[in-house]
Amino acid sequence: MDSRIPYDDYPVVFLPAYENPPAWIPPHERVHHPDYNNELTQFLPRTITLKKPPGAQVIPDSDAHRAGLQEGDQVLAVNDVDFQDIEHSKAVEILKTAREISMRVRFFPYNYHRQKERTVH
Repeated sequence: MDSRIPYDDYPVVFLPAYENPPAWIPPHERVHHPDYNNELTQFLPRTITLKKPPGAQVIPDSDAHRAGLQEGDQVLAVNDVDFQDIEHSKAVEILKTAREISMRVRFFPYNYHRQKERTVH
């Protein structure tokens, strides 16, 4: 008896389009090169606390923006709920109903603009 799953029964997974990494800059040219950013701390997770009225969005000069949330941030957790593998409807419910939000986010801009073009109408 063969217990393997037939190849055709595996779920179809659509991956985002590949986005080329930034051009490589030789180490001896990086110090004064305008395209090189050595500040990797911008990619570390950080916590943002936000008190908001219902339905508030992240827009320039909004409360969320002033609290430190920015375009390209990936939400890791909200109010101690892991957001990395959560159903969209559950995430929306948490974000809409909470009056005080503690978000764990990290700046992850890769492929962000392409994803935004697909989802924002």
